[in-house]
Amino acid sequence: MRILIVGTGGMANSHAQAYKKIPGVELVGGVDVRAEQLATFAEKHGIPHTFASVEEAIAWGQFDAVSNVTPDRFHCSTTLPLLAAGKHVLCEKPLATHAADALKMVEAAAKAGVVNAVNLTYRGIAAMQKAAELVRAGAIGEVRFFEASYLQSWLHQPAWGEWSTSPEWLWRLSTAHGSKGALGDIGVHIVDFATYVAGLGVTDVSCRFAVYDKAPPENKIGEYTLDTNDSVTMQLSLANGALGTISQTRVASGHHNDLRLALYGTKGGLEVFSQKPDTLRVCLGADALKKAEWQTVECPAVTTNYARFIAAVRGEAGPRGPDFARGAEVQTVLDAAEESAKQRGLTVEIDD
Repeated sequence: MRILIVGTGGMANSHAQAYKKIPGVELVGGVDVRAEQLATFAEKHGIPHTFASVEEAIAWGQFDAVSNVTPDRFHCSTTLPLLAAGKHVLCEKPLATHAADALKMVEAAAKAGVVNAVNLTYRGIAAMQKAAELVRAGAIGEVRFFEASYLQSWLHQPAWGEWSTSPEWLWRLSTAHGSKGALGDIGVHIVDFATYVAGLGVTDVSCRFAVYDKAPPENKIGEYTLDTNDSVTMQLSLANGALGTISQTRVASGHHNDLRLALYGTKGGLEVFSQKPDTLRVCLGADALKKAEWQTVECPAVTTNYARFIAAVRGEAGPRGPDFARGAEVQTVLDAAEESAKQRGLTVEIDD
């Protein structure tokens, strides 16, 4: 299985390392407009062929599947020609920065008849998959309410580097550089996290944004105007009438990268914490509910999105990761949340 990696920024290293662990997979090419960074990446991972554009790589053609790790705003424009060339594609999240572009990618992948996947990495949390299994088996009854959050704090501390001096972080704070802020960067994960486990679509959303002045007096550093949302709160209705809240922020002091989901149904509840990926907290059954008695369930390990993608390309049986259709579904919710925030929390309905 010959893999081309498009985009060689920080996350591309995770893709490369993951593929190296899969027997029979070979990294054969890399694409980036930044020649120096591309050369460094290729040398680090032993990639023999490099290209300045997707078109050059397609003309060469000696690859079977692609990891698209370009910045968010380039996902659609770089993926469409790869699909047209009949290549299987795993795209980083979010699938696109607008639902309209995401749907174009869904249609193009269907037309090409290729394997397509979006890298919602937290699908690899064992407790998340076990929670989804229990919900689908009816263990908690009908879902009534949920709370979900994704908490980061890199605007308040330098554990991942000093954001104010690094383009790797600054672009995430600038709409002119294609960022959708906390909503697009981490909201995509927590929306998928919550609704995947609940097994229900979203019918409407209301949302509020907060943008903090991080570089007075103009909230600008060099070429980067720091105007994206830093904190987001959302209220969502699910298809069965259940109500829930989702929050995401980059200013949760004391939390580096923590996801949490609490889901409550008519027969029980469950809680998933990313800090404890192999264990799930549950309160199940009439007796446990009466006593408010929670137990811990050990969860078996699950395969990564990368391994599932390769298995799907090979035509092997087994569970599949989230596809482009799922990426577009989540992006539709994010678009509605963004529209609601523009109207200071007005509820926006989501079409089927």
